Amino acid sequence: MNMKKAAILAPGLVAIVAACTPTVRVQAPTEPITINLNVKVEQEIRVKLEREVEDLIASNPDIF
Repeated sequence: MNMKKAAILAPGLVAIVAACTPTVRVQAPTEPITINLNVKVEQEIRVKLEREVEDLIASNPDIF
């Protein structure tokens, strides 16, 4: 009797275990990867502007 139960339950157990296995897929992106470099450009502009303002204040101390 136990062999019949095992024969009946075994395929069901295999089906359940096979259904639970994860699937991993690696696909290339459909759109190209873009990198935004605006932060660096803004920082350079800000440093240049601050240096110009410092030079202007140093050359004209009576402005403020």
